[in-house]
Amino acid sequence: MQANRFGDIAAFVCAVKTGSFTAAAASLGLTRSAVGKCIVRLESRMGSRLLNRTTRKLSLTDEGQVAYERWRQILEDLDEVEATMAMRRGRPTGTFKLTAPLSFGQRHILPILDAYLKQWPDLRADVWFTDRFVDLAEEGVDIAIRIGEPRDDSQLLTRTVAWQQFATCTSPSYLARRGVPQTPADLAAHDTIAFISGERQGIWRYQTPDGPHVFEQAGRLNIDSSEAMREAALAGIGLIQLPTYITGNDLRDGTLVEVLKPYRPPPDPIRVVYPSKRHLSPRVRTFIDLLVEQWASGVPWET
Repeated sequence: MQANRFGDIAAFVCAVKTGSFTAAAASLGLTRSAVGKCIVRLESRMGSRLLNRTTRKLSLTDEGQVAYERWRQILEDLDEVEATMAMRRGRPTGTFKLTAPLSFGQRHILPILDAYLKQWPDLRADVWFTDRFVDLAEEGVDIAIRIGEPRDDSQLLTRTVAWQQFATCTSPSYLARRGVPQTPADLAAHDTIAFISGERQGIWRYQTPDGPHVFEQAGRLNIDSSEAMREAALAGIGLIQLPTYITGNDLRDGTLVEVLKPYRPPPDPIRVVYPSKRHLSPRVRTFIDLLVEQWASGVPWET
């Protein structure tokens, strides 16, 4: 490839965009004559006229239209590569805005955020740990941690970083007193601690050889807090079904015991969600990189 070919192409694309050799010359820091010579060289190389020239305006020939669309895309791709490299060299600055579900965020995102802020001292963070759905574009949030299947939204990008697994468990003292349920149907005879939100009653899902099984009835104790449900189970009040990101340490040290493990429901994805932009800001990219790195060898809550 001749060394000046990209210069000729850039002059041609600029002339079409600006509508004249004079405007293209001013934009590129060349003379009008130099821009004209670039176009002539291209036409000679292509063996086709690319532009119709009049004293009033430029217009593309059919061959010129095809060439313009391809070359414009090539130049935009080159700009994209340069911009991406510049972004990767950049340091995270400004305010990093993140939202995550309440319990998951407090337990597992906050330690990573702590390491992130220590790594980048010029950065500050605004964080919302809430189970409320947050509109990233409307509220100006950089990243959301969400659990479950993604919604259809072309304005957002998503990356699965872990999995939420529900497990049914209780304290050893409860099992010693009431026995161990062997199938999901046995739960009807046990004390359960259920999650409530407003008037909605939480349901427990299982996977059986006969297909999905749903257990839905008011618990002996109904609470609107996952953390309080865990405390009630540790106290021996009854059975709970919660994600292992809440109960994982208790299951590991034996203060809670899982039951009905063969009937565990399928896990749900835990995803990083962020606005779809041409270039990721350094603060978004570096946080995602750190999160993936921290969990590369396994998430901290699974045994």
